[in-house]
Amino acid sequence: MTHDYANLHDLARLPWFRVVDGQLKLDPAVGPAIDVHTHLAQSFIVPNRVDLRPETGEVRHYLPRDRAFAFDRYLNQYLTAEDRKRMERDLVWGVFTGGAMRTTHTAGNLGREMKSAGVVKSVLLAIDWPLLSWNALEWLRASADRDDLVVFGSVHPLAPRLAERLDQQVALGVRGIKIHPAVQILGPDHPRTIALCRMCGERGLPIFFHCGPVGIEGEGARARCQVDRYRAAIEASPETTFVLGHSGALQPEKAIALAREFPNVWVEFASQSLPVIERVLAEVDPSRICFGSDWPFYPQAIGIAKVLVATEGREDLRRAVLHDNAARLLGRVRQGGATADGRD
Repeated sequence: MTHDYANLHDLARLPWFRVVDGQLKLDPAVGPAIDVHTHLAQSFIVPNRVDLRPETGEVRHYLPRDRAFAFDRYLNQYLTAEDRKRMERDLVWGVFTGGAMRTTHTAGNLGREMKSAGVVKSVLLAIDWPLLSWNALEWLRASADRDDLVVFGSVHPLAPRLAERLDQQVALGVRGIKIHPAVQILGPDHPRTIALCRMCGERGLPIFFHCGPVGIEGEGARARCQVDRYRAAIEASPETTFVLGHSGALQPEKAIALAREFPNVWVEFASQSLPVIERVLAEVDPSRICFGSDWPFYPQAIGIAKVLVATEGREDLRRAVLHDNAARLLGRVRQGGATADGRD
């Protein structure tokens, strides 16, 4: 069959989905998934104006539910010019105004979508600056009473008292660290980034890198995310587990090469095309591949659908990519000298 869809609900043409009471739902028989790439509403400069906890109605993803898309290209290429303007306004000016889209990017709304998509646990990837942002701490508070959400914290490499801040977040319960060279305005090969990577390895904390250019960022951000620039941190930190978000985005062949060369490198599928997912499954150790959606940029069902198509007839591989590998990854952080149980 062709994989061109008129809107999100059109995924019900696939055998694993159906629309029930106006909601796209995954067949429970498909089995559980862990989404290792999600976010809540983020804020910088001022405290978050969004209550991150409750359900607030239908989620307004940055790729609208009624937007046509296909599986053949990187997913952001299906954003229209108006979609991108609306997203940029919400990500920037919405910080100060509490923009309408971000008010739906809450833990409650994510939890509701997870139930429809067969996701039993989602990893929240916080992104912070050295000063004037508190996303990791706010997300820890928002998810404190939920067992379906796990927080990867954020300590900016240029932050003062780097080790102290990292240990504080570990004590509060983070299970890994997110590094985003584009948003944090610092390359993955900067000496302070490399120092942070080593510190994470000493603590058993996986690092989730935003990895690769995505085509819609600014020129400076695109330069910082070139996949070749991640090699320095990986080579310098053999004890650290790295997850290359987006499988290198628009440079997947380079991310695949890193994962083949270094046994501590994993890849993740958010936003990727079906052809790239199939190539990763064919060329990378299947025990080091994870599913991610980049919610709320995109609905979780789109990424799950691509994995289901790519793994059809290979149930063991499907279970590993959708769930078991991520469960093992989340069990790696050391707590009081012991390793936390990542089984779900």
